[in-house]
Amino acid sequence: MEDLMNKEVWFVTGSQHLYGSETLEQVDKDSSTIVAGLNGSGKLPIKVVFKPVVKTPEEILDICVDANSEKNCIGIITWMHTFSPAKMWIAGLRALQKPYMHLHTQFNRDLPWSEIDMDYMNTHQSAHGGREYGFINARMRKNRKVVVGHWKDAKVQDQVAAWCRTAIGWDESKHLKVARFGDNMRNVAVTEGDKVEAQIKFGWEIHAYGVGDLVEYVEKVSDAEVDALYAEYEKLYAVADDCKPGQKYHENVRVQARYEIAMKRFMKDGGFGAFTTNFENLTGLAQLPGLASQRLMEAGYGFGAEGDWKQAALLRIIKVMSQGLKGGSSFMEDYTYHMNPANEGVLGSHMLEVCPTIAAKKPRLEVHPLGIGGKDAPARLVFESATGDAMNVTLIDMGNRFRIIVNTLDVIEPLAQLPKLPVASAFWKTHPNLADGAAAWIYAGGTHHSAFTLALTPDYIETFAELADVEFVIIDKETKVSEFKKELRWNDVYYLLNGSLKA
Repeated sequence: MEDLMNKEVWFVTGSQHLYGSETLEQVDKDSSTIVAGLNGSGKLPIKVVFKPVVKTPEEILDICVDANSEKNCIGIITWMHTFSPAKMWIAGLRALQKPYMHLHTQFNRDLPWSEIDMDYMNTHQSAHGGREYGFINARMRKNRKVVVGHWKDAKVQDQVAAWCRTAIGWDESKHLKVARFGDNMRNVAVTEGDKVEAQIKFGWEIHAYGVGDLVEYVEKVSDAEVDALYAEYEKLYAVADDCKPGQKYHENVRVQARYEIAMKRFMKDGGFGAFTTNFENLTGLAQLPGLASQRLMEAGYGFGAEGDWKQAALLRIIKVMSQGLKGGSSFMEDYTYHMNPANEGVLGSHMLEVCPTIAAKKPRLEVHPLGIGGKDAPARLVFESATGDAMNVTLIDMGNRFRIIVNTLDVIEPLAQLPKLPVASAFWKTHPNLADGAAAWIYAGGTHHSAFTLALTPDYIETFAELADVEFVIIDKETKVSEFKKELRWNDVYYLLNGSLKA
């Protein structure tokens, strides 16, 4: 994936002229020290840029307008060092189009008990100013992240870092283009959705192409390019003997290499960050892109099978947010259950397209018949997922709104060997348990496709949903189905009322 961390967030401190020049100089100095501390923590994925203290409505509006127009600025962190009368912030917050955080901190961690005087009280009153600022945000119904604690605290820095990553994801979302090779799988409901509303709400451009458009790229790939890419496969993966040069399936592997080169060029030429395929739309292609799709996901592209553009876009955003973090992310499908009450679980997989960033060990490159679609046997990477805390994330269109659903998981090693399974897989324990987790997912309308990630936690997705102003529900260890059903009903009322108010 290209480096997407060359962005920045601005640190904006609020005060007012009432305190005099000496105090305002101290506020500027303290703010710059905090910025240096955050940048020096080693936790933040991008640079925080110090901005001089804002003291008037005009200065606040100007900094917000400047943030909107600066391409590399993906959001601002606001801090009220002193009391900053909140009516001064109305015009600026109304104009601001970038995500923002309210960092409710103070410069000194501890009170200097024996030295406190009114000068200290007037200079260090974040507890006072932050509540004034908080009110105007609540009054204006602004979606923002609130982080509370001392700026040197590791937990606070982790929260700031997580918000920065979500802001990176939101920035990617606003510029994301999805290429659909063919249409949605026929008669499937969940992969459909309102593409116009998705562009309004998330910023996604979703474009459909005939498979012939891709075939033109495939035909232009040279044999020398295929040879070079196959040599790369030999270095990275355990290539099956029957897939090596001169053997039965070597040409099948070369076909996938040709697809990979062609698809990557198509994506680069069109500025696409995600794509979909559909085994029902393959005219002109000998195989369904399997290895090619896995490799593109490994390179950072989002993917959705059967034309599922919502999951393709969501996976791309998750990959962007998690860049540099431990653990991978992949397109995934709940495939089949292990319903033994003593040790129940879910075997997740797909026909071909599971990303090798989640692999526990070196993937095996193999060729097997697909068993569906009537095409040649495609090459694919076969492996078992790494273990650990994970989640499935899906996005559905409810007609009057989008809903993002998260289900937390424990990914464990398979309970036995899978010698005949010719695809990549993951085995997990669903929270709170299989019966309640699956029931809650189904009540919420959750899809059979998801973005599976070992790299992120639910708070990233919740913050992203707030930035997009879409519904967010979570199924985790604390979920009770009866309460969850009530939450869904309450959400229906909220969004119906919210829509009528906006109308």
